[in-house]
Amino acid sequence: MNVSILLIILFVGAFATYLAGDKLASKVALFFSLSSLGCAIVLLNNFNAGENISFISQWINQPNISFALQADGLSIAMILLTLALAPIIIFSSFGNVYKNAKAFYSLILFMVFAMAGTFLASDGLLYYIFWELALIPIYFIALIWGNGDAEERKKAMVKFFIYTLAGSLFMLVGFVYLYQQAGSFLLEDLYNLNLSVTEQLWIFLAFFLAYAIKIPLIPFHTWQANVYQKAPTVGTMLLSGIMLKMGLYSIIRWQLPLAPLAAEEYKYIFISLGIAGVIYGSIVALRQKDLKKLLAYSSLAHVGLIAAGTYSLTIDGLRGAVLQMIAHGFVVVGLFFISEIIFRRYETRTIADMGGIRSQSPKFASMFLLLVLASVSLPTTFNFVGEFTVLYGLSQINIWFALLGGTTIILGAYYMLKMYQQVMLGETNTKAFVDVTFQEGLALVIILAVLFFFGMYPKPITDLITPSLENILTHINRIN
Repeated sequence: MNVSILLIILFVGAFATYLAGDKLASKVALFFSLSSLGCAIVLLNNFNAGENISFISQWINQPNISFALQADGLSIAMILLTLALAPIIIFSSFGNVYKNAKAFYSLILFMVFAMAGTFLASDGLLYYIFWELALIPIYFIALIWGNGDAEERKKAMVKFFIYTLAGSLFMLVGFVYLYQQAGSFLLEDLYNLNLSVTEQLWIFLAFFLAYAIKIPLIPFHTWQANVYQKAPTVGTMLLSGIMLKMGLYSIIRWQLPLAPLAAEEYKYIFISLGIAGVIYGSIVALRQKDLKKLLAYSSLAHVGLIAAGTYSLTIDGLRGAVLQMIAHGFVVVGLFFISEIIFRRYETRTIADMGGIRSQSPKFASMFLLLVLASVSLPTTFNFVGEFTVLYGLSQINIWFALLGGTTIILGAYYMLKMYQQVMLGETNTKAFVDVTFQEGLALVIILAVLFFFGMYPKPITDLITPSLENILTHINRIN
């Protein structure tokens, strides 16, 4: 199967959605997102059958740039995450009415197209183009359809756009330097470069700035909470569920293999940054009064642990990081959807204005509780598998990293259960809570099914990603 077909479906789908008009846009977008998911499943079957999943064509002769796409187990896992979440996110938006819906849904599909391209690209400049393309749709989605005061929203989105674009320019400079050494942007050619320790350090830092801002890691996180709060919930889901995974994936795919000596030399510093994010995000989440902001800082804490796992340079750390990326994607999308369901009824995201929902909607309360327990890594949930594996990988470097990283479970359990108590229990809000619709319940059930199925049986994903991670580690160790 030609892997480019997947991108073509999404690209065509974006235009078809716009041309369908406002009334049909949501349904057309859902159709194309499901079609792309079906294509990804076929891709997975072909890969498991031993087929080489790649596409390469000369794009520009001078400089030597190829339209090169390649899928290994790691890429396919991230593609499946992206294309499984996309229809859930689109479907979850059906309960809202959007002005100029055709533009809204076409931008969502175009963003999914760009993110999928980022995970598949094996030419450095093509990868960079997809990386930047993903920024444009979310900027307009949040700016036009976002929440709150228009002027404040504009300030938040301009800061986000400039901040992420500026960080990415350092990565572009790094790619230009690598091209001068290799005469090619192809991933395989860049992997084979023999750079000095000093060269690797500068390349490592250039890529780190781009990824640390996108993920985000402290102290590069200052854009996150405001953007998550101001963006429409669909935009927040895209950012937290998929887009931040671009940075985490890229650490493993690009940064570590291109600068393995620097990665080994400074891994304690970057693991410490990730752990600091765990503690900082958890403490700040404890003080939040807005539900979306609390979930934003909770996400910051979780991705800090994932980043620490990637920089551990152990197979368990990397494997746990990828498992946790996928688990976190489903959990955070589910939690932000929960906040949107409550907002549809109460028209507020202030936690103090909520309460007593459980007595009015026990089924919704049960699904919310299961998502909260998954978020705090209850055994039998997917998050437990990912976080436990990451912590085990960190313990191989230094037991203190594992102990400090484990605070995300303790602190997370405290602020998430406290939030649940305030939102769902206690006195009933003066405004009645209308029970969840079939559509809302279906989206939540699908998310919960994924989290508990792979929490008890993660082997298919583990088997898919492990060979790719072992190959990357083999390359890193060979250079070291």
